[in-house]
Amino acid sequence: MKKLLYHLCRLGLAAVFLYAGYVKGSDPVAFAGQVAAYQILPYAFNYLVAATLPFVELLCGGLLLLNQRVRPALLVIFGLNSVFMLALFSLLLRGLDIDCGCFHPGAEGEATTSPQMALLRDAGLMLMIAVAWVLRQQQAGESLDD
Repeated sequence: MKKLLYHLCRLGLAAVFLYAGYVKGSDPVAFAGQVAAYQILPYAFNYLVAATLPFVELLCGGLLLLNQRVRPALLVIFGLNSVFMLALFSLLLRGLDIDCGCFHPGAEGEATTSPQMALLRDAGLMLMIAVAWVLRQQQAGESLDD
């Protein structure tokens, strides 16, 4: 059962980060606009984040999908998710109600994700990260490739 739960969490995280990386990477200018809407970074850094973050997400998602370097990939997405959750808390504290920009940056006419809903979703991702981390560590001596 633990092996199944590990693989479900790993593959679920892989799917989320592969999809998010693909969507953001397919329109980096629109994603830079979403990053700018948070009003946290200097203008030039919005483009730096938009140019690099999708590739980091794709790399981590790919590693999780292939069940390779899982713990380093989990550490990176834990860090990314932590920073994003802090940014969402910042939005709430400042009273800004913008779309999180995770899965459809700059898409016109699509439903938006409120900061509260994005925080709830990210809490679920953090739980999946923790479960995958613990189960990977517990079964380090066993083969998880089966």
